[in-house]
Amino acid sequence: MVLKNHIKAILGMLLLPLWISCSDDFVDVDSFDEDSENYFNSEEDYELALIAAYDMLQSTYLNAMLGEIASDNTLAGGESATDVPGIQEIDDMVHTPVNQQLRDIWSWMYAGVNRANYILEFRDKTDFPGKERILAEATFLRAYYYFELVKWFGDVPLAVDQRLLFGDQDVVPRTSASEVYDQIEADLTYAAANLPYTAFETGRVTKGAAQALLGKVLIYREKFQPAAQVLEDLINNGPYELVADYSTLFENDNENNVESVFEVQYTDVEGAGFGCLQCSEGNVAVGFNGIRNYSGPLFESGFSFNVPTAEAYAAFEDGDLRRDVAILDIEAWAAANEGVSYVEGYEHTGYYNRKYIARQGDLNTGDANLTNPNNYRAIRYAEVLLLAAEALNRGGINDGRALGYLNQVRNRAGLADLSLGGGALTEAIYQERRVELMGEGHRFFDLVRTGRAAAAIPGFQAPKNELFPIPSIEIELAGNRWEQNPGY
Repeated sequence: MVLKNHIKAILGMLLLPLWISCSDDFVDVDSFDEDSENYFNSEEDYELALIAAYDMLQSTYLNAMLGEIASDNTLAGGESATDVPGIQEIDDMVHTPVNQQLRDIWSWMYAGVNRANYILEFRDKTDFPGKERILAEATFLRAYYYFELVKWFGDVPLAVDQRLLFGDQDVVPRTSASEVYDQIEADLTYAAANLPYTAFETGRVTKGAAQALLGKVLIYREKFQPAAQVLEDLINNGPYELVADYSTLFENDNENNVESVFEVQYTDVEGAGFGCLQCSEGNVAVGFNGIRNYSGPLFESGFSFNVPTAEAYAAFEDGDLRRDVAILDIEAWAAANEGVSYVEGYEHTGYYNRKYIARQGDLNTGDANLTNPNNYRAIRYAEVLLLAAEALNRGGINDGRALGYLNQVRNRAGLADLSLGGGALTEAIYQERRVELMGEGHRFFDLVRTGRAAAAIPGFQAPKNELFPIPSIEIELAGNRWEQNPGY
């Protein structure tokens, strides 16, 4: 079994026993029902809880999609200016604390935190061989979800090895982003020390995933020396390499390959509906990104959201093999293939996010637009190389090695070596991240963390838009004790 075909589990709920006052001994007996406080009695219990913690990764499709739409890479698109208003608002940088998509990110990421913490809260209850691996995977997942939360919202409530239960919102404060980052670093360091490079099951967290994410977090904090250390250790000792043919990277038959450091697993074997998008086992973003009313070869229809801009298309150098893999020019595609038809959506640019649009050949389980099996390549080895280059360069450590890593990525794209140093090399690394990772959800946060967002994103106001607003309902549920992020 691989995690892509995982068991659905509903865990972490607190089931209260029904206490009946009765003097008859024969009815005053313990319940046979297992509740959350009396779980974790076997290895299987821990494994099922861990699968539930992995499950929330599939809801990060929204984070990846909005990480592009909020940036200068893509526009919201859709059917009209009122199609999913929350997405349109984020694109236009006019989002407010009542934005539904921001509330989804908040609640879904905290669901992931809670599921990971549920395991860690009962880490000592039952012993069995191999439990350390389960705890390390859970710890990585908690760090992954918290990294998403702190990137989007800054200071957020921090819970460690305990669930946030109903009523806790009355007493739990927002924790400084710095303290949350400290915990993320500690979690990833622990996970890296207790996981192997090769997982026993496809889709599981590995030592490499923990090292890569730790290196990225350290760069976000501008801790370049330790970031370079952990990333170069991964490069020198890990099992990863660049896939030779970039054009195959995002096809369904090339998932979990040698370049994959960590992938979010999706499957088309189970149906889904708009009433519970986070319940889908398929990659919802793929259907949202698809070509509206498409007919023709290779691709399937979608809702025409997240459409690349002409400027993003032009960001690639002449001869860059990645451009037509990352971005589909629909007019050129229609001219080259007979029988292609489609409908232009709102803010039609002529371009689509080719990495994550629906391909023909899946099961089309209903609703077909919500059940695409395309895995999300959350961390690729190419990004590890670029992160190492950035740490070495911006940390003033070694521009020669930084250039070597950068040129590995460029050469795979069919481009010549660069020979740069200092600030020029920094800009080249930033540019390489943009084109290598186009459409993968990293662009907005790259612009913010490097101080370039205001100049690049229309409507962006610094420092207000460097963070997104805390959903107002969460502040109200906390008794209005939390301050809103500045400017909202």
